[in-house]
Amino acid sequence: MIINDDDIQYQPLDPEDDRLPEPSKKPGGARVRARMAAVQALYQWRMSDTDIGALILQFAQAGRLDNLDRDYFEALLRGVAYDVGALEAAFDAHLSRPVDQLDPVERAILLLATFELRDRIEIPFAAIINEATNLAKIFGATDGHRFINGVLDATARSLRADEKRVRG
Repeated sequence: MIINDDDIQYQPLDPEDDRLPEPSKKPGGARVRARMAAVQALYQWRMSDTDIGALILQFAQAGRLDNLDRDYFEALLRGVAYDVGALEAAFDAHLSRPVDQLDPVERAILLLATFELRDRIEIPFAAIINEATNLAKIFGATDGHRFINGVLDATARSLRADEKRVRG
């Protein structure tokens, strides 16, 4: 059996086996995968207090940095680790509870996205919020994505006031 999907053609190696092979490329772009790995690394960093350099090495040796934008992954990790206090201060006013009571995954996502909102101005705020919401759907609690979306929308109003005014 041959299955055509536009320019992609799958043909089973075994004519008796009609299962599709696993795609050779992981879904999402290299930055999406870098963000996913960064959330996992930030979670591990916060839970175990591992040195960032050692954590990056650990992820690399385990093959967890393959097929992603490694430079972006490292920039996210180092940027968040360098300035946690200021990043938490940027979204703290928009929380309904103290930052220390946040779910560790949600905290990691908020740190990562707040870093991007503050330091990666070339990325539109809406894209950052969307990516963070998707990360919360993957890694967070059942309705964690709604919480993340609300906090980051309010944080973007203060960090990107001019862009919010222009783009709405």
